[in-house]
Amino acid sequence: MDFWQRYRAIDARDTRFDGQFFTAVSSTGIYCRPSCPARTPKAENVTFYETSAAAHEAGYRACKRCLPEAVPGTPAWNIRSDIAGRAMRLINDGVITREGVDGLAHRLGYSARQLNRILSNELGAGPLSLARASRAQTARTLLVSTDMLLADVAFASGFNSVRQFNDTIGEVFAMTPTAVRATGAKSASRRGTGALGPAPSALTLNLPYRDPFDPGIFDFLAVRAIPGIEKATTDGDGSRSYARTLRLPRGSASFSVTYSPSTPGKPLQLTATAVDLHDLPALLSRVRRLFDLDADPQAIDDALAADPRLTASIAALPGMRVPGAVDPQELLIRAMIGQQITVAAARTALTQLSAAGSAVDGAAPDLDRLFPTAAELAEHGRALLRGPQRRIDSIVAASEAMASGELDFGYGDDPASLGSKLLPLPGVGPWTVGYVAMRVLGAPDVFLANDAAIRNGVKALPAGPGLSSDFREVSPWRSYATMHLWRAAAVKTKSKLLPEGESDRLKPEGHERATGSNPRDMSEHPAQARGK
Repeated sequence: MDFWQRYRAIDARDTRFDGQFFTAVSSTGIYCRPSCPARTPKAENVTFYETSAAAHEAGYRACKRCLPEAVPGTPAWNIRSDIAGRAMRLINDGVITREGVDGLAHRLGYSARQLNRILSNELGAGPLSLARASRAQTARTLLVSTDMLLADVAFASGFNSVRQFNDTIGEVFAMTPTAVRATGAKSASRRGTGALGPAPSALTLNLPYRDPFDPGIFDFLAVRAIPGIEKATTDGDGSRSYARTLRLPRGSASFSVTYSPSTPGKPLQLTATAVDLHDLPALLSRVRRLFDLDADPQAIDDALAADPRLTASIAALPGMRVPGAVDPQELLIRAMIGQQITVAAARTALTQLSAAGSAVDGAAPDLDRLFPTAAELAEHGRALLRGPQRRIDSIVAASEAMASGELDFGYGDDPASLGSKLLPLPGVGPWTVGYVAMRVLGAPDVFLANDAAIRNGVKALPAGPGLSSDFREVSPWRSYATMHLWRAAAVKTKSKLLPEGESDRLKPEGHERATGSNPRDMSEHPAQARGK
């Protein structure tokens, strides 16, 4: 967007752009979200910044009226595959807090000095400033949404000391932490004190997102839920929930996310249980990625609806999301196991494999196990897996490579680097790489052309004479088109594919039903044994 496009957005107070850029006003010394209700500033007094950190670096303070930190994040970090986008995904996951700038730079293949120069040029702030802004945003969320002690908020947000926390909150918001807390709806019941107390056993807070929101993503996760590791429910009023255990950098945790369409504001609420406070920023980042909460659904739907094949689907299901992944290694294993079989069969296989996972205490009810680590899969996979030997060999080989560190991939990759790491593995082909890119990287422009259900979905939609078979007309949003095609295929064939009693929204969408047209994605196929 150029200057005048952004200026028109703030003049219209368009909430779609909240979090996507920030408006700094030289005459007041503050920066705002685009939808700030204050009077539109004169154009000559306005500077737009890509990040709040850049506004901080330029000497601006957050607006107390619109609270620009209380918004969903920008979808740009998934759209962009450059160094800046990859760095922001890792910063939001807490890499700088855990490994420092040198660790972040090493993951991206640059020196710390080069990385600082690149981010300063691209985003207006260096990695430390970007990390500080991310901590401030986490701290604000915790202050207004929880009863945590202020010291606990400081360490949960990634600050090294209470003094650093107080100084940063004062610089960013021009308020004390107690004053920030008072801006929350529950301020009357807060007990904020500076004394360090025991960490709370559970934290509950709301997750901001952009409307519209299609809750079908809960159903996508539900039909793939592994008993003991994941659990999903749907109530009669349309409320949905999804809960699971997961492994974080400092230990295990569990969380649940609930959606209540009948409640004013249709809140998405996160409850985290038995989580180390230092892991909270990583948990928040991964849950947001899992539910694709930083997406701009209106812009995506507008682009998709321009394709006559998708117009009716967009009208019926606005705000569809692409599910992410809370653990990249787990997602690869799940994708490899799910190839060429139904969702129900894949869940059965994964349930058997989950016996290799470690038991976990203190999680939510019915959640008593973690998904197996790569090392556990390498050790026990052969005894637990069933099916063609080549498939078992492929999954065990991938697990061994991840356990040894030979295969290292994650949120900091781009589609090209992900492909260079995964394609040499037996049992992994272009389809698998594309699917992992969709869910781990949040890549928005993946189209799985050889997927059986995608082809069925195309047949279920209205014809599009003269339009491309790979939906290039809706680029860069083909991952979202893929979700609509999977949905269309599931509706057409649900009587054959869906387990009895399951909901009919976003059911088995074909990624577990790859076909022989892409033999590199079928681990039992001879072509999988590269070099053999």
